[in-house]
Order: sequence, then C-alpha cells, then structure tokens
Amino acid sequence: MQAVSSVAVLGATGSIGTSCLDVIRRHRSRMRAVGLTAYRNSGLLRQQVAEFQPDWAILDSQCRGTFIDDSPTRWHFDLELVCDLVRRPDVDVVVSAMVGAAGLPATIAAVDAGKRVALANKETMVVAGALVMNRAAETGATIIPVDSEHSAVYQCLQSGRPAEVKRVVLTASGGPFRGWTRSQLQTVTPQMALKHPTWQMGRKITIDSATMMNKALEIIEARWLFGLSRHQLAVVIHPQSVIHSLVEFADGAVITQMSPPDMRLPIQYALTYPSRLDCPAPSVDWASPMNLELSPPDFDTFPALRLGFEVAEAGGSAGVVLNAANEVAVERFLNLELRFDQITQVAEEILRHHQYDASPGLHSLMQLDGWARKEALRWTP
Repeated sequence: MQAVSSVAVLGATGSIGTSCLDVIRRHRSRMRAVGLTAYRNSGLLRQQVAEFQPDWAILDSQCRGTFIDDSPTRWHFDLELVCDLVRRPDVDVVVSAMVGAAGLPATIAAVDAGKRVALANKETMVVAGALVMNRAAETGATIIPVDSEHSAVYQCLQSGRPAEVKRVVLTASGGPFRGWTRSQLQTVTPQMALKHPTWQMGRKITIDSATMMNKALEIIEARWLFGLSRHQLAVVIHPQSVIHSLVEFADGAVITQMSPPDMRLPIQYALTYPSRLDCPAPSVDWASPMNLELSPPDFDTFPALRLGFEVAEAGGSAGVVLNAANEVAVERFLNLELRFDQITQVAEEILRHHQYDASPGLHSLMQLDGWARKEALRWTP
C-alpha cells in the first residue's frame, strides 16, 4: 500500500497554497496536510484548518487572540516557529510558497533537514542559490521547482544527461503590456498592471510579470537550480502560456512540456515525483485548432530581462540586491509612490551601486538585503 505523504504548506492562503490544497484534496489517500502557515489571512486559514485538520497552523503574531478555535490543530502565532516545525520528522514534503525573501529561512531549514522541497519561492534561489544547492547536496534534500517554467525544465531534463544540455529556453507570456513602448509604460497604473492575461497570481508576482522582472528572477533561479551558465539560458515570448519551457540537447533535439496554464499540474508533479497521477488541472483539447506563437523578447522596453541575465552571470551578492530593491520598488508602485517604468530603474541603480561580494555567506546576504531595501525606500528620481 502506498504510504501517505505528509505535507507542510507554507503560504497556504496564497494562490500556490490554495492550488496545492486542491491537489491534496484530490489525493487524500496519498497525501495529508500536516501543517499550514499564512501571514494574516486568518479567515481563510481557519477554513482550511477546518477542512484539512492539520497537526499545526501558524499565523503572524498580530493575529493572536483574533478568534477562538476548537479544532484539534495546534495554533501558533509566531512565524519564526516555521523553521522549527518544518524540521519535524513527521514532515515529508515542504511546499515553500511564502512570498518574497521572507520565505528563505524556512526553505533553508527544510533543506537542512533533508526534506523534499516543492519550491515555489523563487527568491530563495535568487538570493542564495549557491548556498542552498550546496547545502542540499550535503543533506540529501530534494528540490523540485513548482514554477511552471522550471517544473517544465525539470521534466524535460529527464530526456538526457546534464552534460548533453545545450540550452534551456524559458517561455514568458509577455504580460499585459506586450507590444507597448517605453513611453507608454509611463502611464501604467496599478489597476492596469494587476490584470495578467493568462495567470491568476498574487499582487507582487503579477506586477513582476508585467515588468518582466519575474522572468529575470526565473533566469537567475534556473541558473542555480540546473547548474547552467549564462550562455545556456534564453527567453522567448509565448502569449498562450501552453509551452512552459524548452530544453535543447547537444544533438539538436528540443524537448518541451506543454499544458494549459494551471499551477496545479507543476505542484502535483513536485509532490508525487516520480509518479504521475490524475490531476485536477485541465488537459489540452487537441481536437480544437490552436496557434502557439513564439517571438523574441523586447530587451529595450523591458530592461529587467537584461538584468536577469547579468545577475545570473555575476552570481555572488547581485541576486539578493536585485531582489530586495525590486520588492520595495513594487510596493512603492502599488502605493502610487513610483511610476511603473521606475520599478526596474530603482532595482538597476541600486544593483550598480552596491559593493559586490563574489562569495557571500548567509549573514552577509541578509545584511545586503536590508541595505538594498533601505536604499530602495529612499530612492528618488
């Protein structure tokens, strides 16, 4: 009989977390949510706890005393406890779906404990990719990406050996402003930027997709996840979001993974690998005609892409600075403090002016994260 996999979902109330719980709901005989965390969405987390009956649940300390719960679940109101709880021996898989650099400590804790990590928090790899992958090699932790593009690469790589990989091509929808000019981007409002044409995501990642910084971060993430060089990475625009990535091998063969844009498929793949099960995500309707477009990206209008390739090549401290500055710039845009086109400008200027470190430790990375955030908060045109 198949053993039941125990899953801790970090960021359970976000888009990835709710999709993950939908997968668990479909496969209750094979997996169980033993732990759920959220920031301050206590209402939704309470509903999830009532349905899935995890052993523990965690909210931010400001939620303490906001409700009384009579379930057998043990509630904690301290997000710093996440690191301790993911190390528990009864946790088999950790779904790292907390937003931003805040998800880094818990992901590292899971890697230290040798867990399978279903990685949706791309900032972990952007900030500390070298450290995390080296530590995973030491502890035996398995990192399976949940991003649709990186999941596609992971799947395509099963077709050959690492030494045979010539190039990895990440696809991008182009976001809501595909085909726009740089001058047009100056008029973008938060309401406009939050309308993604193909994916339903959280606010921060939706803005990143609109600036194409999300793809820049994915370039950096792919560099560390798959041990690639800058010259083995490329991006193409694919508005339909059906082709999720392509891997070209030394003999010229190109392997791709295709499916409708639904995160439940890559999430389930990370939870059940190497098995493939029936999935709640829809399938491609091959009886209907379709057009699948591929075109080169516009680096002039979306300079974040260029930064992604530069940081992937530089490594070291470049990733943490780019990520931190961008997180703050996105928040300032949403608060109407910056223009849309200034988000990438802020990130680039702070990246250019930081004191580069080729081999930073975790402490240095956290110091640089704080420095870059302060610089981004006080940036003015």
